[in-house]
Amino acid sequence: MPALPTNGPLDGLRILDLTWVLSGPFATMTLSDLGADVIKLERPPYGDVSRTTGPLVDGESGYFFSVNRGKRSISIDLKSDVGKKLFQELISEVDVLVENFTPGAMDSLGLGYSELAHVNPQLIYAAISGYGQTGPMRELPALDVIVQGAGGVMSITGEPGGEPIRPGFSLGDIAAGLYCAIGILSAVREREYSGLGQLVDISMLDSQVAILENAYMRYHITGEAPEPLGTRHPTAVPFQAFSTKDGYLVLALAWGVPNQWALLCAELDAPELIDDERFATAQARSLNHAELEPLLSRAFSKRTTSEWVDALQQYGMPCGPLNNVPTAAQLPQLGERKMLVPVKHHTIGTIPLPNTPVKLSRTPGGIKGTSPDMGEHTREVLEELLGLDSQAVGDLIAEEIILDQRPAVDLG
Repeated sequence: MPALPTNGPLDGLRILDLTWVLSGPFATMTLSDLGADVIKLERPPYGDVSRTTGPLVDGESGYFFSVNRGKRSISIDLKSDVGKKLFQELISEVDVLVENFTPGAMDSLGLGYSELAHVNPQLIYAAISGYGQTGPMRELPALDVIVQGAGGVMSITGEPGGEPIRPGFSLGDIAAGLYCAIGILSAVREREYSGLGQLVDISMLDSQVAILENAYMRYHITGEAPEPLGTRHPTAVPFQAFSTKDGYLVLALAWGVPNQWALLCAELDAPELIDDERFATAQARSLNHAELEPLLSRAFSKRTTSEWVDALQQYGMPCGPLNNVPTAAQLPQLGERKMLVPVKHHTIGTIPLPNTPVKLSRTPGGIKGTSPDMGEHTREVLEELLGLDSQAVGDLIAEEIILDQRPAVDLG
């Protein structure tokens, strides 16, 4: 019987991480938080370009810190023959490789999946790209906002009749990163039976289409293109944010509360709306939303957000305040769930970072530590995985094949 994991459910899973910026680093961060040993391989002398992304503290990137915490960093020149040989030796010692380059980039180095599968037939090779490894768009460059535009996300985001709006976070990157983590775990599970690795091909565009909930379904059934609805839901009404006396209330009148429309109308002091045929059902309210919204908005403007929350939650009605980030960060619920964990960086200081939302009762994961300096663990990893001695590592450093760089300050 295999030993129980001690540092999270993925303890013992070793990942070689060639990713950069966000989609790939987010995928490997997710797996690191759950116990995987993530070895981030960076190109000397620059490393991941996000190391220069703001906000910066004395030249150190808070952005890089936030998505590369808990990883080890090694730096090897993969354009050199010696560097390629080292890389292939490392491939024999890891379970998973993750990269998010333009399709064909690794093949051009002679280090694509087909070559590496010969080196390690059990290797799971995960590749994130804008449009995937196949198809007429495969070689086109794509960043988050590009695939959000291509997949239709921005066409349904914003206010009715307004300009397209990008959501307030990198949905194109994050969705692809999460699907990549799911794909890797699926392949790891299948490998237990087959003994073989495989290619995990993640397209950012595919991921945007997959997360668009019911938008594609509604289009194919109705023939009508979904449009921006603000904070509204296409079928459940009211299901949106309303302005109050001192802020905003978010209300979701959906399912599960008997007589909730009547209860809401009574609390709004608008009993005449209860039996109004225009608003009697969710479908009717959706069809007549233009007439209903001004009536609701006027009513909600008469009390503060907290007054409305107290009044409506007594009926079990789903509602809450619209918090900004500083307010949300102070929620006791997040504290109880340990969702913002202080992490110490030798330059940036101690900053609360979002923890893994995956809560397991027996083998919990969590943030394992700070982000690494570039090449901080090169010597450690080469000695640990490949058995190189200090002289061999020193020669590689002298030949500028690898970079070995330690933090300027001891973290203790």
